[in-house]
Amino acid sequence: MQQIVEKPWGQEILLSEPELPYTAKILSLQPQARLSLQYHDQKTETLTLINGQANLTFGPDQNQLQTVSMVPQTGYTIKPTILHRLEAVTDCQIFEASTPEKGTTFRLEDDYGRSNEINK
Repeated sequence: MQQIVEKPWGQEILLSEPELPYTAKILSLQPQARLSLQYHDQKTETLTLINGQANLTFGPDQNQLQTVSMVPQTGYTIKPTILHRLEAVTDCQIFEASTPEKGTTFRLEDDYGRSNEINK
């Protein structure tokens, strides 16, 4: 299975069937594009930089955020309620393995004006 979903920051390539107990996708980000500063109430995800350069910002709340330059082929696990944001420095691809797309993605900041996303 492969499904391409266009996003304002680039695209997602969904690799796994929606009924499986996990989700696998590749995020392709355009240079300087950012995902929302967000957290999930249920989803756990592991992000791995495949190519290019990207920064990952994360922390328990907005007063304790830290930003790291992602190292290729290194897994960064984001558990529920942890704030996080990806930002592309160059064109980049990031592999995401996660629990199913369930619960709510709460967007605290979004460059594209998007609101929270609810998945059933």
